[in-house]
Parts: sequence; C-alpha cells; structure tokens
Amino acid sequence: MTNQHPSRRLLLAGLGAAGTTGLLSGCVTASSSGKGSSGGGSVTLQSNLSAPQAKAAMEDLAAAYAKQGSGRASLNTVAAETFRTQLPTYLTSANPPDVLTWYPGSVAEAYAKKNLLLDLSDVWASPDLKRYSKALNKLCTAASGKKVFVPTTYYWWGMFYRKSNFAKWGVSEPKSWDDFLDLCDKLKAKGVAPIGLGAGGNTTWVASAWFDYLNIRINGAPYHRELLAGKHRFDDPEVHKVFDRWQEVLPYFDPNGTAVAFQDASTALLNGRSGMMLIGTFFADAVPKNALDDIDFFRFPVIDPKVPLAEEAPTDGYFASARTGRRDKVFDLLRYLATAEAQEIYIKGSSGTALPCHPDAKDSGTPLVKKGRKHIEEAAEITQFFNRDSSDALQPATDTALTKFIAKPKSVGSILTTWQRDAEKIWRA
Repeated sequence: MTNQHPSRRLLLAGLGAAGTTGLLSGCVTASSSGKGSSGGGSVTLQSNLSAPQAKAAMEDLAAAYAKQGSGRASLNTVAAETFRTQLPTYLTSANPPDVLTWYPGSVAEAYAKKNLLLDLSDVWASPDLKRYSKALNKLCTAASGKKVFVPTTYYWWGMFYRKSNFAKWGVSEPKSWDDFLDLCDKLKAKGVAPIGLGAGGNTTWVASAWFDYLNIRINGAPYHRELLAGKHRFDDPEVHKVFDRWQEVLPYFDPNGTAVAFQDASTALLNGRSGMMLIGTFFADAVPKNALDDIDFFRFPVIDPKVPLAEEAPTDGYFASARTGRRDKVFDLLRYLATAEAQEIYIKGSSGTALPCHPDAKDSGTPLVKKGRKHIEEAAEITQFFNRDSSDALQPATDTALTKFIAKPKSVGSILTTWQRDAEKIWRA
C-alpha cells in the first residue's frame, strides 16, 4: 500500500461547481422517535453503494464503527438507481435516514438551499477534518457558509479495457484522437464492437461522460462548468462542435449501447464483445477479483493540445438530514468516517480502485491505482461529473437529449434546442 497525499490538482476537484453555487432495494428506515439532538438507537445510514464489493465494504465499515464502541450504524443498502431517483423523497420525508451517501459541490448545495442538510461545521472541527485540504473544505461548504458534506474517497474516469484482449487483438493504447479512430477501425475490422456504452436501463446517465469529456477537450473545463451553471446555452456553436466530434466516433459504438445498463456493458467488455469503455473505476466493484489485474485504462484522447488538460475525478462521501433526531450520534459517525482508518477499511473491502481523501490514508497501491493517481495529478483541471457540476435535477433532461442524439444524430439541432429549453425551466425553478 502506498501512502501519498492527494495531489494539489485533484484537490481542486469541484471548485468550479462549488464556486458557482457552489443490489438490494430498500425503504427509508425511521430515523428517530424523538426531537432531541441525541435520540436513542442506531444511526440509520442509507447507502447507494450496492455493487457487491462496495456493499461488502460498507458492511465492514459499519462493523468497525460498532466495534470502536461510541455508537452503531444501521446500514440500509438501496439499488443505486433507486437511490438516485428517491433521494429527494428520502430528504423530505417525515422520518428520513440520518446519514446518506452522495456527492458534494453543486448537488449538495441544491439540497442545502432547501434547508434539507444538517450543518456539519462541528464535525469539520475534528482533528482529522482540520487536516483536509482547503479545496475539499470549500467543496463541502454551502453558499450559506455551513459545512454540509464529509468527503471520504475520490476516483477517476478513463477509457478502460482488458489488457489480455488488447494483446490478443494486437492493438495498443492510442496517443491522439486520430490514433483513437484508427484503433476503433482495427477493432471493428475484427468483429469487435469498439466502444461499449451502457446507457440503457437505469444508467442512461453514463452517456453524460461522453459529453463531459468532449466538451472539456474541445472547449475547456471553465466553459464546461459555466455551461452547466446556465451561463452559456446548450444550443451555442461551441456545443455544436462537441456533437460534430461525437458524430465522428458514433459509428464505433456498440449498437446495444442505449439498451443495456453499464453493468451489462462491463460484462461485454470483460468477455471481449466490446473493446473499451469510458467509465469510472466504480465499475470494478462488480468485476471478479481475479480479473482486476487484467484491467487497464488510457486517457480520453486529447483533441486540441491548446486546451488545458482536464479529467473527471469525482469526490464521494456523506451528508446528513437536517431532520435527524440523533445529531450528536450522527456527528460521531461522520467523524469516524473521516478518519484514515475508516477510509482504508472501505478501500480494502471494495475493489480497491478508490483513492482516500484523508491525507494519511493508504490506497491499495496496485499498478492500476498508481496509474490512476498519476493520471489525476497530470491534469491541469478537475471536473466532477455532469450532474455533480450542474444538479441532479438537470440530469434527466440531459439523459433524454443525449440518448436521442445517439439514436438520431442528424436531429442534433432540434435536440439541442429542446435541451436548452428544458434546462431553462430547471434553472428558473
């Protein structure tokens, strides 16, 4: 295991968003029968980490927290996409979960503005969180000045592939956009779908990664953040350039790309039915442990060398319901989750591809993780992901626009006009 501090550039993660405004199903468990700040019983922890290894790692965390003796957490794991759609309901219910997994930045800010998130400023006074970077501190601070989030891990996106398949096909990682198109041609000639997508089922949001990367490669990360904050239009000429470039590579996508969820697309990647896939390292939590050493990735190809290099490296962690009746117990759990010990337990129990936020916590130290850390450190800018840099509310309209484009790329003009109109309604809400 390595012991490295998160890079300076990584810890700029989400500053654009924060600066502008910053597989089990389950039901909500009653969080408290009392109104006080230290109601009885376990803290309810609602988790979207439902992939087998991630779920097991969360169970390890809950057990370790109970063992250290200051409290207990009752873990409720909800299928990830159910959690995503039900989160507003969780937070506005009469008896919400006490603590929930989710995202900082603009997403947390949207809920904080509605007074749905607990002020965690006292938690941030703990010795561990005092040592977190200024950038993470800012990312977790609402426009009100209150701390509303505790970050624990981050990860990266890239073009993932199986090393043994690339060797079998006699191909290698591309170094430029033209190399990337040549690679796609070679794979297609071998009868392999060059690019898996996984934007079907309940994971249509995966297509946003292609929009994000093409936009940050062509127009740059600052423009991308401003666009997602409503300072530019989705039907601007700059956005049309993104879709012009996307159309170049669209013929290489798996024809089933919008019919299957990313989990099934990941299986196709492992089985050699597709060649590569733009995805985050979270997909590895459903990859058999004995296949992890065969997984590798390359950087999404640079399109314009004059545009500063940006990468997607989202931060994950926890916020708490403002309606909890167990404030003191919630604070205790969150202080524990912010420790190096807790983050190492999670990393060890999961696929080991996440990177810890605590400056002293050790990552898994695998070749893949070392390469991922270097990948992030080399970036001049960090973005989070479409909904994290915009809002959860904007994601459904985006899913509709992007899947329509993939199905009917010649209708891009009307699609972008509709996308802008739908976005304006959300921004005005």
